[in-house]
Amino acid sequence: MEKKISAVGISRKEALQRLGKYAALTAVGTFLILEPLKAAQASPTPTDPGGGPFDIP
Repeated sequence: MEKKISAVGISRKEALQRLGKYAALTAVGTFLILEPLKAAQASPTPTDPGGGPFDIP
């Protein structure tokens, strides 16, 4: 079944539905990428964290 595209475009209701889907997809993607526990586990621990800025070797 093919949708007919009118010269006017899409309705406001359809635009809001599409916007909601994109917003949800973006939120899920951002959460997966920036999840703090997994990001902390994936990052390597420093072998020599260094010292304070005023430590004399």
